[in-house]
This record gives sequence, structure tokens and C-alpha cells, in this order.
Amino acid sequence: MSSSLDQLKATGTVVVCDSGDFATIGKYKPQDATTNPSLILAASKKPEYAKLIDDAIQYAKAKGGDVDSQVDDALDRLLVEFGKEILKIIPGKVSTEVDARFSFDTKASVDKALHIIELYKQQGISKDRILIKIASTWEGIKAAEILQRDHGINCNLTLMFSLVQAIAAAEAGAFLISPFVGRILDWYKAATKKEYTKEEDPGVKSVQSIYNYYKKFGYKTIVMGASFRNTGEITELAGCDYLTISPNLLEDLLNSTASVPKKLDASGASSLDISKKSYISDEALFRFDFNEEQMAVEKLREGISKFAADAVTLKDILKQKISA
Repeated sequence: MSSSLDQLKATGTVVVCDSGDFATIGKYKPQDATTNPSLILAASKKPEYAKLIDDAIQYAKAKGGDVDSQVDDALDRLLVEFGKEILKIIPGKVSTEVDARFSFDTKASVDKALHIIELYKQQGISKDRILIKIASTWEGIKAAEILQRDHGINCNLTLMFSLVQAIAAAEAGAFLISPFVGRILDWYKAATKKEYTKEEDPGVKSVQSIYNYYKKFGYKTIVMGASFRNTGEITELAGCDYLTISPNLLEDLLNSTASVPKKLDASGASSLDISKKSYISDEALFRFDFNEEQMAVEKLREGISKFAADAVTLKDILKQKISA
């Protein structure tokens, strides 16, 4: 029997590798890859990636300016260096993240995204192969709307924990969203002190509800489940548009022959009793409805803080090397 990974792909789900460690990506033959500051930070500590850091620092020093400016330039270039190497391995797109500290600043997010795309262009890489990754705040969703509409730049709205965020993202015309399955489960386990079966998993249920909403109302935005804790969460979402999976769970799926039947099917969504809502022109309603979900509010705040902290740690490493 074929591996669970091959069976998952056969359900129509596009498999994406969630890693900055491109040395492991090719093994699982994913279509796309996603990165974030935490993944880049982990990979950058490995000796085989020293040259990428050296190249980024050399680029920043050549541009000149004060140390802080050089650090910013080095970080942007490092993200692009990782993306460039990943794109040599995969046939599709790579997600590159805008600094999480801009999560509440639409203009800064747009400006940084345009800068990242320009850096890729300088490396001979078309914007068609890049997804700009932005946190699913109101300001981030608005930044994605501008990038998609005015610049033809595809966006991945990340740190998504609620249907409210997902609806606004679809209305904004985002290319893709990343609802975080495992982090939702983490919150509910801590809040309720109970264990959940894969069928009961609140993170799985969140993605199912988003998927069904999109398919019922004909939104083209891709649903990409992310942040998995176990293979059960993954197989319960078989049939989802995309799933981005860490190398350790990809390995588990590759080594398993357990059956993976299709669980999500767009054709079944049309008959579901789902009410349509709209947020993209009503910031107050978006903020109110989002604020009603304690889990989503807490996990979004936590996620932004963690990505921002890891970006600062990465900058500290670059600063030491630039100043040496």
C-alpha cells in the first residue's frame, strides 16, 4: 500500500513543507514551502547555512548606513536567500514573512512586502513564486488587500484562529490563508484540562468551518491548514486545499501506510446551512466579533510576540557579525 503521505496527496490536498531547513525539504516532494522567523532562526544556527548569513551581511555592508540599518538590510536579504534556495528544490511558491512588529501598521507592512519582492526580483525570482506572509490582524488583512489589488502580489494571511479573520481575508482577496490547527488545540487543552480525539479537535473543527464557508460562498482564497501537533489532525483534514506540515510529521506520514480517506469535499458545502457575513468594510464589527473569541485574541497576540521576538534574536546574531 502507498504511504499515508502519498494517499494524502491523492485526496487533492497540496502538501507544503513548513521548514526553513531546505536540506530536508526535497525528500518529501512538497509543492510549496512556508517559512517564518522562528524556522529561519532555527535553521540559521546550523553550520551548513553559514554562507547564507555571510552573503546577507556582505550585502548589508555594501549598502552602508548605520549598524541598525545594516542589520535590517541583512535580515531582509537573509529571508530572501533562504527563499531562493528553497525555490531551487520545490516547483511552486515559498512564503516569506513580513516583520511581525508591523502587524498593526498597514503601510509599513505594504512597504516591507514591496521591498522583499524587489529583493527577490534582484535575484531573478518572479513575484509569482512568492507569497508574502502577514499576520491576520485588521491592519494585516488591509495590507494584503492593497498588495493583491494594486500590486498583483499574492499574500498568505497567517496566525489565523477564527472564522472572523478568515471571512475578512477572503473578502480582501487574499491568495491563501493559514489557520493554525495545533495552537488552537493547545489553547483548549490548557483551558479545559481535557484531551481531544482527532474528530473532536477544536483546531480541526476551525479549519473545517472555514473550508465549508469558503466553498459554500465561492471564495477562491486557498485554505492551508498549518501548525499541526500530530498526524491525526492532518488526516482529519485530508481534502483541504493545502496543508503545510513540519518535516517530522511529513516523515511520520511517509513511514505510515495507514488509510487516509478524503474528509473535506467542496461539493458537500453548498447544502450546508451557513449564514453569510461581511467584515471588510466594517472595521468596528470585525474587531467586536473577533474580540468575542478569547482563544483567537490570545493566540494572535502570542503568535505575533513570538515571531517578533525570534526576529529580534535573529537580528542580534546578525548585529554581532556585522560589528565583529
